[in-house]
Amino acid sequence: MFQKIRQVGRDIKKGFKTGVKTQDELADIQYGERVQGSQGPQSKDKQVRKRYSHSVIPGLAGGYYDALAQKGITGANPAQMTGAIGARLLTDVADDATRHTYWRFNHPQAIGDVIAEQIIGDRIYNYDSAQRAAIELAGVGIPYAASLGVHNLSNIQELGRPKGFAQTYAAPGSEDRRETTNPAAEVVERFGLGRRGRPLKFETAKDDIPDLTKERYSNYMNFLYNDRNSGVVPAALIGGLGTAAALKATRNPIKNVLGGAAFAGGAGALLGSVGAFKFTPENLEGKPEALVAGFPVGAEAVGALAGGAGTVGALLRNTKELPKARYVAGMGALGAGAGILAGKLANRLIASTGQSDLPTTEEYGISRY
Repeated sequence: MFQKIRQVGRDIKKGFKTGVKTQDELADIQYGERVQGSQGPQSKDKQVRKRYSHSVIPGLAGGYYDALAQKGITGANPAQMTGAIGARLLTDVADDATRHTYWRFNHPQAIGDVIAEQIIGDRIYNYDSAQRAAIELAGVGIPYAASLGVHNLSNIQELGRPKGFAQTYAAPGSEDRRETTNPAAEVVERFGLGRRGRPLKFETAKDDIPDLTKERYSNYMNFLYNDRNSGVVPAALIGGLGTAAALKATRNPIKNVLGGAAFAGGAGALLGSVGAFKFTPENLEGKPEALVAGFPVGAEAVGALAGGAGTVGALLRNTKELPKARYVAGMGALGAGAGILAGKLANRLIASTGQSDLPTTEEYGISRY
């Protein structure tokens, strides 16, 4: 009996040491070492940018558990796995790794950046940093950011204020909150932090959006401030189907495709149930809109991301010779533009299927915003 207890202690210690060594090796691979670039006439060793997390949560752990399995640390020996998880948890807490992952991905632009990286692939790192920046900005960054709904580039005179929304730094108690008292802070708030502000009161919002009705306005207010479950089904479908498509495209075994889809679908439903993802078929302008961590995402932005990143990724994967950077950037911009047009069409189709069934503000006893 005493020998068994001692063996458990040795196994935990072994798992802990193996865990520490494994995560250090993974960090070196991701951060420190140069890795082989894609094949081609301009191929050479490149420092490929990867995001590596010390999170203890599977799926966010940067390959930690797969690397452990390759060293024989699996659930078949619970004591060793306990030690390895302990090493990971200690590092996670010290580095704030899991919370950093949330903070890193708590805005649609950050999430879009990661999705675009996966779609485009590593071959883009065969270009120099200036060429990469041009491709990423033209094909993804600018069209995606411009179509999110956080700012309105056709309203530069009011510093990009989106229709129906107030300036963040309007004078306290002012009747018309479309005017700001701090233009510099307004620019940082909108273009730097990605915030669009609070909705205007109905009468002022209607000046911005002539076809705005009280019903649409009150339903959107309820969606914005009271709704907690409109995103459960959409988030589950997006997470599940999107993950399945991505895994299938990279030729994963069917069990991985189904398992990944089920996990992502469940995670999506969880995000929807806590209000981190919400969806309405009609925002103030009458367009479908999702809120991701409170920030807006419309079909046009999704189209821009899919069209731009998809075009760039296809060009880089399907050509033996590395295309000229300006050609890739131009084609990426065209792909993003086509995606935005597809998003506009999707807006019309979704909006025409019916109105939101959320209660009006009067039913909630809310008379004014």
